[in-house]
Amino acid sequence: MTAALLEVAGLSVRFGGLRAVDDVSFAIGKNEIVGLIGPNGAGKTTIFNTLCGVIRASAGRVTFAERDVTGLAPERMAELGVARTFQNVRLFGELSLRENVMMGAYRAGSCGLFAAMLRLGRHRRLEREAARRADAWLGRLGLTAYAATKATALPFGLQRVAEIARAMASEPQLVLLDEPAAGLNEVEKHELAHILRDIVRETACSALLVEHNMPLVMGLVDRVVVLDFGRKIADGLPDQVVRDPAVVEAYLGA
Repeated sequence: MTAALLEVAGLSVRFGGLRAVDDVSFAIGKNEIVGLIGPNGAGKTTIFNTLCGVIRASAGRVTFAERDVTGLAPERMAELGVARTFQNVRLFGELSLRENVMMGAYRAGSCGLFAAMLRLGRHRRLEREAARRADAWLGRLGLTAYAATKATALPFGLQRVAEIARAMASEPQLVLLDEPAAGLNEVEKHELAHILRDIVRETACSALLVEHNMPLVMGLVDRVVVLDFGRKIADGLPDQVVRDPAVVEAYLGA
């Protein structure tokens, strides 16, 4: 593995008496795609939400770009370069596709309410940069023709791609992809895999992928981390992990 961009050490998350994540450790290298898989309820989404700052860890440490980010708020994680997509598409229905992607690009800077209301120089510069990034990603992902279309009027497959464009417009170092293939047909899944592979190669970002479609995962990722009942049961190359008896049992039963 290349030098670690993200390191998770002894991560535990408890909700009352429920231990959703139990002493999990793994790392993601720079320019690496890692799959995070496991049965429903294994703790995958909880880990995502902890890495984004939505949920506070009960124990353990998260290091990102050699900085301890344990417990940082979501907006700080975004500023540091962590973006995400969601299992359920969360585009702003009242906004155009271009405006949705610009929302991701606004992580490039910030301005106060007073400056935004009066459209002062800092706000105008931020808006121009957000528009530039949005147009670049719409073009890169073949969405330019839909720029003025209301986001929720797009076919579902394009909405999935639009979420990726919005995340990448923030120029992240790490993008967290929460079941990006959910609801897509086989052709769309194949195209999505190509898009994700090319994005990581071209931008030199890293990706953590939660996905139930095993052919997509195994054909896309560099490594796989497997969870079961909140604990890590495997971590390695895809062809090694699929032969691991503990992984087979977790998915198929003893």
